[in-house]
Amino acid sequence: MKIAAYRHQGQPGVGRLSADGKQVEPFQLPAEEAARGALPIVEAQAAGRALPPTGAAIALDQVELLAPIPRPRRNIFCVGKNYHAHAKEFAGSGFDSSAKSHGDIPAEPIYFSKVPESVIGHKADILFPGEVSTAIDYECELGVIIGKGGKGISRADAMSHVWGYTIINDVTARDWQSRHQQWLLGKSFDTFCPMGPWIVTADEMDGQNTNVKLWVNGEIRQDANTKDFIFDIPKMIETLAGGITLYPGDIIATGTPVGVGIGFKPPKYLKPGDVVRLEIDGIGVLENTLR
Repeated sequence: MKIAAYRHQGQPGVGRLSADGKQVEPFQLPAEEAARGALPIVEAQAAGRALPPTGAAIALDQVELLAPIPRPRRNIFCVGKNYHAHAKEFAGSGFDSSAKSHGDIPAEPIYFSKVPESVIGHKADILFPGEVSTAIDYECELGVIIGKGGKGISRADAMSHVWGYTIINDVTARDWQSRHQQWLLGKSFDTFCPMGPWIVTADEMDGQNTNVKLWVNGEIRQDANTKDFIFDIPKMIETLAGGITLYPGDIIATGTPVGVGIGFKPPKYLKPGDVVRLEIDGIGVLENTLR
């Protein structure tokens, strides 16, 4: 099942994609619930409730896709340095403060977060913050959507807490990341978390074995598989839930592979007009333009 959030005739909606992917079947929800995107659907299923009924299908090309969870209830949890080749690439870039004390490959997952207000959807513009930063980078990541919540989740039970998957572009101001010696600020600018185009439920794909790719203006920059994770999804969830209660709809960005802009000599930062296309097998395509 694919769940999309959208705007149609000025009104927010959330629905299930048809089997051919050409229509969306809107769930019949009050407007204030529909504005939350997939969250009420995730919450209903996590609580064991039936899905809401659906109305007449709408052609997908007649709606504006939004991020599947347009405004997460709290920060997106993000894992840094979670592919072996990227960990080495980042450590050698001069931007990785953790490499000085902990080496290239982390021994435990490194977590940071992005604020909810950074989230935008498919085809929305990433705003170039030229007055404060010109070192803007891209990062293609698999996003994990938590269904059943909990704390103290074991590795063995972790995958039963995964409701679905989406695509996330962890856009980053590298100069801020370096200057402030932490990752929250440079990764949380407005529009720096493109997400979408929808959520695919966990029964329809294997998030632990799927291809992750990114192009800038048609040039492929990232091409990897989630089998290359340093820390797999159960380890990520077990670590996060060790001291933090997870809730339905929480989002985990699982890290990016080698090929980010700072890995090139000289760096290949994004500039206004660049089109960034992300693709993850089993989910689809997320595309945004820097303006």
